[in-house]
Amino acid sequence: MEYRTLGRSGLRVSAVGLGCNNLGRTGTASEEQAGTDAVVGAAIDAGITLFDTADVYGAEYGLSERRLGAALGSRRDEVVIATKFGHADIPSPLPSWGARGSRRYIRLAVEGSLQRLGTDRIDLYQLHTPDPATPIEETMTALDELVKEGKILYIGHSNLAAWQLAQADVLADLLGTEHFVSAQNEYSLLRRGAERELLPAAEELGVGFLPYFPLYNGLFTGKFTRTERPADTRIARQRPHLAEEAPWDAIEAFEAFCRERGITMLEATIGWLLARPALSSVIAGATRPEQVAQNAAATTAWEPDEEALALIDGWFPAPAD
Repeated sequence: MEYRTLGRSGLRVSAVGLGCNNLGRTGTASEEQAGTDAVVGAAIDAGITLFDTADVYGAEYGLSERRLGAALGSRRDEVVIATKFGHADIPSPLPSWGARGSRRYIRLAVEGSLQRLGTDRIDLYQLHTPDPATPIEETMTALDELVKEGKILYIGHSNLAAWQLAQADVLADLLGTEHFVSAQNEYSLLRRGAERELLPAAEELGVGFLPYFPLYNGLFTGKFTRTERPADTRIARQRPHLAEEAPWDAIEAFEAFCRERGITMLEATIGWLLARPALSSVIAGATRPEQVAQNAAATTAWEPDEEALALIDGWFPAPAD
C-alpha cells in the first residue's frame, strides 16, 4: 500500500480509503455488525488506514459511525478516522434551525460522533456541505477550538466550491486558525467538473483532494455491461439511471484498452485517479472483504503514461474551460 500526505499537514493516509457509507446501510452485506467487522478487518489487513464516514450514514442517523467504532475496537490506533457533520439535506435529530455549521451545532455533533465511534478524538473532522446561514469564519473558529482541545486533530470540508475553498484558506491566515487540509467532492471519469477550478485550487493551496463516488457508484468496477446490472449493487437498487444513461461506447472502448494491457477496469480507473494532481486518497466504498482487497491491490497495479492518459481523455473528456 502506498501512503500519501493529506494536503498541507503531517497526516498520512493510504492511497485508497474505505468509504463507510455502506456500513449499516439497508440491504447490503455490511448492514449488520458481522458484515461490517469483516469489511473493516479486511481493510486494515490490506493496509488501508483511512476510514471515511459521516454522522448521517447508515439506515438511521449515526449507525455507520457505531458500526465502524465497534468494528475497530482495540485497533482504533491503527487507522485514521474521518467523519463529517452538518449535511444540509439529510435529517438530523440535533436541533439546528438551519445552521449546521454554527458553533452550537458543531459542539453537539462532535460529542455524538465521539461517543458513537468509541474514541477520544477524530482524526479528520469535515464540514459535509456548505452552510449559507453561518459565516465560514464561525465554523472554522469552532473547529479550531476543538483542535486545541484535542477532540479533533485535522479539519476538512466536503462539497465546497473552489471559491469557498480559497476563501476559507485566506480566512485561516487572517484569523490564525487551523487550515482545512482536505476537500472531498464528487469526481470520476464521468464527473470531471472538479478539474475546472477545484483541483487547481486544492493543488495551489496545499489541500488534499479526496474524491467520492470515484468509481461512479460502481460502474467502473467491471461488474456492469451495456445489458447487465448486478442486483446487489447501489445502481440496481437506487440509481438505475446511471447505467441507463452511461456512455457505453466509451466504456466499452476503455474495457478493450484494459484487456490489451492485462489489467482490470477497476485497476485502470484507480490508477488514473491516483495520477491526478492534489489527490491524496481514493475513497472507495465496499460491502464485502473481497471488494476491499481488490481496491487495495489496484493502488499498485498500473500507472498510466502520457499516451494512456491522452486515450482516456478522448473517451471521457475533461470539461471545457
